[in-house]
Amino acid sequence: MPSTRDIRRRIKSVKSTAQITKAMQLVASAKMKKAQDQATNGRSYAELLNKILVSLRDGVEEGMHPYFAEGSGTKTLVLLITSDKGLCGALNTNLFKKLLGANFDPQQTDFVTVGRKGAQTLGRLRRNLIADFPVRDPAKFAELRPAGKFIQQKFLSGEYQRVLVAFNNFINTVTIMPMIEQLLPVNPVTLGGKRSFEGLGNLLKVEETPTSVPQYTFEPDAAAVFETILPQYVNNTLYQMLMEARASEHSSRMVAMKNATDNAKQMIKDLTLEYNKVRQAAITNELLEITTAKLALE
Repeated sequence: MPSTRDIRRRIKSVKSTAQITKAMQLVASAKMKKAQDQATNGRSYAELLNKILVSLRDGVEEGMHPYFAEGSGTKTLVLLITSDKGLCGALNTNLFKKLLGANFDPQQTDFVTVGRKGAQTLGRLRRNLIADFPVRDPAKFAELRPAGKFIQQKFLSGEYQRVLVAFNNFINTVTIMPMIEQLLPVNPVTLGGKRSFEGLGNLLKVEETPTSVPQYTFEPDAAAVFETILPQYVNNTLYQMLMEARASEHSSRMVAMKNATDNAKQMIKDLTLEYNKVRQAAITNELLEITTAKLALE
C-alpha cells in the first residue's frame, strides 16, 4: 500500500497536469473560434465563385480545358492535410485509417503533405512522398498557393490521372469526419454545385434559375475568363479544405484537453479519498498500538 507521502506527491503531480491541460484547452478554444471564422468567411466567396462558374460552364465546351479531363498518366496524387502538433485526440489517426482504407496502390500513388504529422506517418509507412508544404497557423491563402500551383503543374504535365485531397471535415465541435475529395479533374456535371464542407461533404445542387445564377457579360470572352478562374477555383477549394482541417484540429484538441482535465480532476478526487483512507488507517493503528501498550503496562 502506498504511503501518505507518495499519495500527496501524486496528487500534486496530477494537479500540475490539470493546470497545463486546462490552459491548453483555453488556447485551443480561442484558436478554434478564429479558424471557424476563417472557414465561414471563405464559404461565402466559394459560393459566389461557384455561381460564376455555372454561368461560364454553358459558354465553354467541356473539352476545351484540361481540368475537365483525366490525365494521361496512370498514377494518383494525394494531398494529405494533417496537423503539425499532437495532443488532438484521434484526429490524425482516423484520417490515416480513412486513407489506408481507400486501398491505394503504393506503386501508383504519390503523396504531397501539409502538416508534419502526415509527413512523419507516410515516412514510417514508406510511401512515396514527393513534396511537403509547411503552412503556419493561422493559415493564409498566399502560403498555400505554392502547394496548389505544384499540384496543378503535376496534373497538367500528364503524369497523374487524378488528384485527391484527404482532410478532416469540421461538422461541429464534437463531430469531425475524415474525407477524401477529388480536386482534379473537375467534374463538369457537378461544377455548378455548392461544395459544402459544413455538413457531410455532400455536393449540393444549385438550382440554375435566373435568381440563383446571375447572367454575366464577359470581356474579352467567356473562354478567357474561364482560363483564369479555374486555377483560382482549385486554389480556393484547396484553401477551404485547409480551413476545415484547421478548425477540426483545434476543436479536437480542445475536446481532448477538456477530457484530460476532467480525468485529472476525477483522479485527484480518487487519490484524495485514498489518502484519507490511508491516513485514517494509520491513525487507527497508532491508537491501537497506544491502547495495547497501556493495557500491557497495567
